[in-house]
Amino acid sequence: MSYTCSRKMRIGRLVSTAVLIVQIAVLPAKALAQVDQNEIAQLRAQITALSDRLEQLETDNAEMNIAIEETQESSGSSSWFNKVRITGDLRSRYERLDDDGKDSARNRNRIRSRVGIIADVNEDFVMALGFAGGGDNPISTNQTLGGGGTTKDIRLDYAYFEYHGFDNMMITGGKYRNVFFKPGGSGQNMIFDGDYRPEGLGLQYENSNTFFNAGTFFIESDDKAGTQDEEMMWGVQLGHETALENGALTFGASYFDAALKGSQPFYNNLSYRNTLDANGAYMYDFEVVELFVEGNFTLGNQPLRLYADLVQNQDADKYDTGWVLGGKIGDVGGPGEWEFGYAYQDLEADAVFAALTDSDFSDGGADGKGHILNAAYGIGNRTEIGLTYWLNEYGEASQGQEIDYDRLHMYMTVAF
Repeated sequence: MSYTCSRKMRIGRLVSTAVLIVQIAVLPAKALAQVDQNEIAQLRAQITALSDRLEQLETDNAEMNIAIEETQESSGSSSWFNKVRITGDLRSRYERLDDDGKDSARNRNRIRSRVGIIADVNEDFVMALGFAGGGDNPISTNQTLGGGGTTKDIRLDYAYFEYHGFDNMMITGGKYRNVFFKPGGSGQNMIFDGDYRPEGLGLQYENSNTFFNAGTFFIESDDKAGTQDEEMMWGVQLGHETALENGALTFGASYFDAALKGSQPFYNNLSYRNTLDANGAYMYDFEVVELFVEGNFTLGNQPLRLYADLVQNQDADKYDTGWVLGGKIGDVGGPGEWEFGYAYQDLEADAVFAALTDSDFSDGGADGKGHILNAAYGIGNRTEIGLTYWLNEYGEASQGQEIDYDRLHMYMTVAF
């Protein structure tokens, strides 16, 4: 406070001197000639002092600004609030499932609720914790409403670190977000459902327009003191993006390996229509080769995405192939924006490790084919309504016949 008052007084004196100089400058020549030479000398000295003082004030002011900025930066870097981000979303959904293999259609209302905390630990490390409603299903965080209004479970959705200490590379570990590129975006789940969180280590590398992803996934890490085998899946992926006149084209290949032949199914003894042997164990290993391509363009003033994905299990004798062709126009990013999508998918019984594939297509799992249609509309910032309709068939290999399966979702999503 005293520094501010003193500074104001000095500035006031400088202003008064400047005014005096201006007044003398505008005096007529005759009056100026009458000014005593001593007064002129004094005036020149005051001008010199004024100039020196102004230069000193500019230097002091610059040093003060630097000190303030350093203080702000130091305060910001040490504040936990500036290092932590909180995200979340809530989806409310009505479902109708019409399975010709069952006596009647099923109707239910479900919610998905998720919240995540992401912290910048230091320049190299990021830590993240995420929680979601639902049970222990590895490919779903939905909860069915009802039961007399019972309270619902909250479980650990992800818990991982990221290391960014190498140029163009990110290493992650724990129960982490999937690091592999999926043609068609998050809605295309032929190999991995969007809710699946791998457990192990992952890596992403990108240099110019070429990318490389790799990951290890524990299917079972506990050998139960030698009474059970440890089971693991691993994968690598190489891709490249090239610019086009009206967009960009991304293409690449992946390989995923899970040596599960002879192992029992892991979640609730469900095979998800993979082929099992007479002992109820997996008939084949999964040595899956993937080829993919995705094009992103502009049609009118709307983004247009077209994609194709092909997989084949090199270990299976038959029912070893899966493919999907699809597209989407528009993109919901705010109020009044919209999107429409369509895909056709054919996923044979042993083309992929079915416990990790889409939980909605053909009632979840492999050995299904059919159409997927979706539409969404933004009703506010980070708020949208939409519907998805599956017109599928399943069971050619597992049931000996193809069974019609239709599924409708109508939903609203709010995120922050």
